Amino acid sequence: MNATELVTHTGGCHCGRVRFEVLAPAALEVSDCNCTICSKSGYLHLIVPADRFKLLAGGEVLTNYGFNTNTAKHLFCSVCGIKSFYVPRSHPDGYSVNARCLDVGTVASITIKPFNGREWEKAVAAGTLD
Repeated sequence: MNATELVTHTGGCHCGRVRFEVLAPAALEVSDCNCTICSKSGYLHLIVPADRFKLLAGGEVLTNYGFNTNTAKHLFCSVCGIKSFYVPRSHPDGYSVNARCLDVGTVASITIKPFNGREWEKAVAAGTLD
């Protein structure tokens, strides 16, 4: 398998009610955002287009938390409280999957890049969003 070949990763929330699959390389590059919600929850962003994400179970237990511009759709399991994925403000046509919520077995490596989400608007203006 080459480094850019896509594999199917599965994952979900802590209680197991929310399950998903995502197509991404085995060697993942993720962002560690320092904005308040990401830093408080320890979220590691794996951004994918919508056509590479599939919700397998748990749509009925997802709840949305909105704040600030309400553009991002922060989807949490209403049973265990885990946000395993959401629709980010930076990529409203895709998903951000929390790499910490992926199942063991398909991830070969994870490279973590810091992202200054506390100054999100500056990052957008500078074109540094992936």
